[in-house]
Amino acid sequence: MENATMVVNCVAYKAGQRLGEVTIDDISEVVKQPDTFVWLGLWQPEDAFMRKVQEEFGLHDLAIEDALCAHQRPKLEAYGDSLFIVVKTAQWGQDEVEYGETHFFVGKNFLVTVRHGDSPSYAPIRLKAEENHKQMCRGPGFALYSVMDFVVDNYRTVVAKFETEIEAIETNMFKSEFDQTAIENVYTLRRHLLALRNAAMPMDEICNQLIRLHEEVIPKELRAYVRDVQDHARQVVSTIDDMREMLTNAMHVNLALVTVKQNEVVKRLAGWGAILALPTVIFSLYGMNFANMPELKFPWAYHTILGVTAIGCFFLHQKLKRSGWL
Repeated sequence: MENATMVVNCVAYKAGQRLGEVTIDDISEVVKQPDTFVWLGLWQPEDAFMRKVQEEFGLHDLAIEDALCAHQRPKLEAYGDSLFIVVKTAQWGQDEVEYGETHFFVGKNFLVTVRHGDSPSYAPIRLKAEENHKQMCRGPGFALYSVMDFVVDNYRTVVAKFETEIEAIETNMFKSEFDQTAIENVYTLRRHLLALRNAAMPMDEICNQLIRLHEEVIPKELRAYVRDVQDHARQVVSTIDDMREMLTNAMHVNLALVTVKQNEVVKRLAGWGAILALPTVIFSLYGMNFANMPELKFPWAYHTILGVTAIGCFFLHQKLKRSGWL
């Protein structure tokens, strides 16, 4: 892979102003200048190229090994004067959520973002951050905040899309008929919500560590910004938990409605079964082969038995109907 493909952007900033693009070979000299930091954006770099980046910024071997692997858990680790941060990214694709990873190397005078997988471009975020000269003077901490805020905002966009889907699913769930497709949709959506929750939840602890432990990267003036990201991440997790509970309750309500309807059917069948049991018993008795049975010689016996049976069935039907079984 060519360096031009792996390097999305490499720009130097001094006192909040953009100085211009920098080559990889010149990074080590540029970062030595006072009040200057370099923001390097990479996309799925190869091993040899990352070793060059390591040499220019003085990065730790373990951090480089993690950055080359696209399946890291979200975390923050300190290596000397620099930090290594991993966050999960999420964006809505054509039909489903696409997940990726962004790895950050942060020091006093540099920020390196390494994107893996289906991660959105940070070019608009860079342009927006460059317009805020006052905060860019704070160094790479504001650039780090800008990207993290963008990642969490994408979480919120995905959550909003899921909320729309939940409304449609709930409409189908509150029916008395069993719908296997609806149940499968609920299970699939809960699984997607869990994946998004696992991506968003570690952001809380990452922000917490940045605020409490790493003032050299996040000065006091930027703590409020990072706390805002932390609050949004907590809101995402809370909303996801609420939606998962709503889906569970909707599924239980659907199953309860189906059960209630089945019970109503069983009650009606049992009622009619009780009514049919009366003539069944009477006619079974008179169907027995005994020579001396009562009323066999009586001229109106047949009509009497039919009348008694009909009257008994009628009164039983009325009683069951009043009790709600029919």
